Amino acid sequence: MATVPASFPHLKSFDGRSSLTKAVDFTKVSFARGPQRIRKPSTYLSVARNPNSGSDTVELEPASDGSPLLVPRQKYCESIHKTVRRKTRTVMVGNVALGSDHPIRIQTMTTSDTKDVAKTVEEVMRIADKGADIVRITVQGRKEADACFEIKNSLVQKNYNIPLVADIHFAPAVALRVAECFDKIRVNPGNFADRRAQFEKLEYTEEDYQKELEHIEKVFTPLVEKCKQYGRAMRIGTNHGSLSDRIMSYYGDSPRGMVESAFEFARICRKLDFHNFVFSMKASNPVVMVQAYRLLVAEMHVQGWDYPLHLGVTEAGEGEDGRMKSAIGIGTLLMDGLGDTIRVSLTEPPEEEIDPCRRLANLGTIAASHQIGVTPFEEKNRHYFDFQRRSGQLPLQKEGEEVDYRGVLHRDGSVLMSVSLDKLKAPELLYRSLAAKLVVGMPFKDLATVDSILLKELPPVDDADARLALKRLVDISMGIVTPLSEQLTKPLPHAIVLVNLKELSSGAHKLLPEGTRLAITLRGDEAHEELEILKSVADNVIMVLHNLPYGGERDSRVHAGRRLFEYLEENGLNFPVIHHLEFPEKMHRDDLVITAGSNVGALLVDGLGDGLLLEAPGQDFEFLRDTSFNLLQGCRMRNTKTEYVSCPSCGRTLFDLQEISAQIREKTSHLPGVSIAIMGCIVNGPGEMADADFGYVGGAPGKIDLYVGKTVVQRGIEMETATDALIQLIKDHGRWVDPPVEE
Repeated sequence: MATVPASFPHLKSFDGRSSLTKAVDFTKVSFARGPQRIRKPSTYLSVARNPNSGSDTVELEPASDGSPLLVPRQKYCESIHKTVRRKTRTVMVGNVALGSDHPIRIQTMTTSDTKDVAKTVEEVMRIADKGADIVRITVQGRKEADACFEIKNSLVQKNYNIPLVADIHFAPAVALRVAECFDKIRVNPGNFADRRAQFEKLEYTEEDYQKELEHIEKVFTPLVEKCKQYGRAMRIGTNHGSLSDRIMSYYGDSPRGMVESAFEFARICRKLDFHNFVFSMKASNPVVMVQAYRLLVAEMHVQGWDYPLHLGVTEAGEGEDGRMKSAIGIGTLLMDGLGDTIRVSLTEPPEEEIDPCRRLANLGTIAASHQIGVTPFEEKNRHYFDFQRRSGQLPLQKEGEEVDYRGVLHRDGSVLMSVSLDKLKAPELLYRSLAAKLVVGMPFKDLATVDSILLKELPPVDDADARLALKRLVDISMGIVTPLSEQLTKPLPHAIVLVNLKELSSGAHKLLPEGTRLAITLRGDEAHEELEILKSVADNVIMVLHNLPYGGERDSRVHAGRRLFEYLEENGLNFPVIHHLEFPEKMHRDDLVITAGSNVGALLVDGLGDGLLLEAPGQDFEFLRDTSFNLLQGCRMRNTKTEYVSCPSCGRTLFDLQEISAQIREKTSHLPGVSIAIMGCIVNGPGEMADADFGYVGGAPGKIDLYVGKTVVQRGIEMETATDALIQLIKDHGRWVDPPVEE
């Protein structure tokens, strides 16, 4: 039996075995056996008994208020208040064990032509020497499958036993062949047995759909039997960008469709008593990726399954962008104890993926081994499975105020920066570093200008030049946040005064002029009794800085943040919350990006937070500013630059991705709000470009196809002219602006 909320009265069954009875509080759905589909118009849901739960009921609830998506009420992770690694079975990939009893495994993918045996072998050895645990190789045809035998033999002769994974799309026969030599087969449920998606809306009866499932079973079963025979592993790897038309028509282009697509294949494996497989739910959008994995785990929990997870944000891009997107998606899940093997997909040489991958794995390992967290609390308000932003109340103007406080925070997410007293000695350089526009030396806010600054030390009252520099920032609605002690001794007109809970409780803030705007700094893990003081000063609070000091062995800013937001929601306190991270001196840049992405991103992907303030002694000011804006954009909040969906390259790639990506970025990086996909081949092309406005896709050797959204508009363009054609396409659709001229 399953129970679903009574607010869904129109649920009906597709077959005669299910019955509906109306109860006082719930609609009850009884079924005879196995998983059944129940339907609300335009909504599909799998319901199943959990044989390990000791209960015959499964509670379901809307993913959020008014959402048509029903999700299991059961947990998606082991604990909401601390990091506990999800318990899984062990899956063997060659001689490497995956699962919760083993380290988080690191992997990447070759970029060479698989038919070039010598080059591929050399690349695998380079990757193995960098410390990867597993290597994936694309195998698109019979010739590539034949080459795989030579690749494997050559590596063994050179004493390299790193497990090899065959990446399969559209080619069941090729998968059967390569299963005889490689250790693991990655199948994409969206295109293994289904035809390539045409993005057409198809209508299915239950009988039609069942016939499609029978076709999938017929095509997929031989590979499962082969993997059992040879002791191979399998990854059932769903991609948001390559769901089939059948799945999209039935479940929507959604995390629900991704999960169901994978489950169709998993059920066949289980039916054939094959369990040596893992799941993945990849997307280029970190928010979608996180939702899909959570939904997958929640469904597995309901069904009593314990298969490991491979984590990755696909087509993440290059440089800091790629690392940030991966940190947001992968890091969020690791903080919840999810993930057994990971890949950071970068448009860079594959061996360059290993270092950020290892840093992420270390972050997850340390969090789980220390079980970092906070005092247990009840969570009622966070939306696990769909993005719903909690928007803090932006500052309102009060009658009689001489300055405009409405611009000190941004509606789409704010960036604050810590500014030293030294920077005030060169005002124009300071304005530029805050990304303000300058007109005859006077600052003006632009699209990506810092919103407010933290000034831990105020200039002397008689330093007229420094005070004038600050006044000009106040005049453009930039907030100047300064500690209470500084404001009491060297008062700055119109400053926002930073106070802690102890200063509030002692009444020290009452020494300030009445109506002074406040910012409150707190850890987030305080006893609720300590937080009660917030209610008494609510009218004057412009923002809360959530600052849990870095490096506490068992402290978790993710869980402390969730606990803080729960308290604020339960008590009707709608303060904007800024995530304030203070990093130690000499921290590696990649560690800073990955830690910020994981710790702040894990909250922002749930809509918890209104901005961030990153501090790191010794780090370049512009780097911290750009990292902050990158994090907001990666969490789908504030767009301040061109968004790129860029694949990491593989043996299918039809041009030099790194070179072409650099060319396109150089000419288009000044187009905030425009998203461009740069794809080496068609496998994930149109689907992964669902988020992109324009697409540049390898169609044939030396030829490029251009897309608008999912629709191809120009085919077979010569490489030499393709970038110019892309720019013209952007112009034709009214999305082009000329690059700004430096003053």
